[in-house]
Amino acid sequence: MPVMTFRQTLMLATAALTVTACGGQEALPTIAGFGADPQLPQPRAGLFPTVKIAPAVGWPAGRTPIAAQGLSVQAFAAGLDHPRWLYRLPNGDILVAETNAPPKPEGKSGGIRGFVQGLVMKRAGAQVPSPDRITLLRDADGDGVAETRSVFLQNLTSPFGMVLVGERLYVANADAVVAFPYQTGQTEITAPAMKVAELPAGRNHHWTKSLVASADGSRLYVGVGSNSNVGENGMAEEANRAAILEIDPATGASRVYASGLRNPVGMDWNPESGMLWVSVNERDEIGNDLVPDYMTSVTPGGFYGWPYSYYGQNLDVRVAPQNPALVASALKPDYALGAHTASLGLTFSDEATALPAAFRNGAFIGQHGSWNRDPPNGYKVIFVPFAGGRPAGPPQEILTGFLNDAGQAMGRPVGVLADRTGGLLVADDVGNVIWRVGPAR
Repeated sequence: MPVMTFRQTLMLATAALTVTACGGQEALPTIAGFGADPQLPQPRAGLFPTVKIAPAVGWPAGRTPIAAQGLSVQAFAAGLDHPRWLYRLPNGDILVAETNAPPKPEGKSGGIRGFVQGLVMKRAGAQVPSPDRITLLRDADGDGVAETRSVFLQNLTSPFGMVLVGERLYVANADAVVAFPYQTGQTEITAPAMKVAELPAGRNHHWTKSLVASADGSRLYVGVGSNSNVGENGMAEEANRAAILEIDPATGASRVYASGLRNPVGMDWNPESGMLWVSVNERDEIGNDLVPDYMTSVTPGGFYGWPYSYYGQNLDVRVAPQNPALVASALKPDYALGAHTASLGLTFSDEATALPAAFRNGAFIGQHGSWNRDPPNGYKVIFVPFAGGRPAGPPQEILTGFLNDAGQAMGRPVGVLADRTGGLLVADDVGNVIWRVGPAR
């Protein structure tokens, strides 16, 4: 096969970026992709996937997202550098992972496909260099605006998940879980990192590594995404990927806690049932409405389909060879979050929330927004009510208005987290803001 010139590659990339759903599958109403039983149309795959990008432009002066009725929104902190993930320390200080993907290793860029994907991500605001740091924000007077900011940790490797256990702060870098000593009230850590356990790295098709700890702190749980869309780089590259890993922090030993989860990102413990829940980004390139992202309770040892099947035991015919035994065991997720919404953040509310009573039992989800759907989907923060430890109703929009009238992204919501006064914090990695949602003023 002849080698393509740069001009030919660029023409191919341009074609891919302009391909839309014209002449293809009509998109279902977005609500059809939500709930316990989403609509799953027949898959459709073509030479080029549907590409519908919201170019990143940032927030004009004085503009904010739109809070739902009964709620308000303000900037908790602005002028950050690609803030993705949030963690609250016991004294109320907020840690922000300012981060992005690490550089691709030589020979692992993905060829023409990877080049096109890189252009897509660049237009969407996802190709900025990683700041590789964690910033501390402090709102000492509780007015919903952080008046103190300091560089808490730096020179990390695409940090993402954070969790404090006793006097040890664990950070999930793209390639390892590391630990640092921490004392209450500290605004900077200068101690060297202590490696706890290595994590799958290399190509890092999905690089984010989310992190939570068990109630007693004896185990860490890390979400590790796949190294591909549907295994096209070979399953050898997927070892310990598309999975939640359980790590013993005392020894560094790890095991697969649950698998078949294409890109498990937001994780939190359900306060009512005590079960671990996770938000998962599903596969692309088989239609506007396939496959819905989802959140689900995590069954230890459970398999959730990727790459062989989706939403339970629906076969993905692109994958060869297949694995019928695994497909037969695939668990159906609990609740669909819409096709191509890029549902990343997930946090449960509780009785301490300052938001109206309707938001005291349920999950907030940050939806970063689609690229493989026309019309776009996501670009909002939603709330799903729970009862008895299970989803119990349709999604409710909490924060919208991230796209302008021209279809450009002024912001994109990622991590979500309650602050010490019961407001909801939202990391916006395009607007470079942490928003705070509170009751209407």
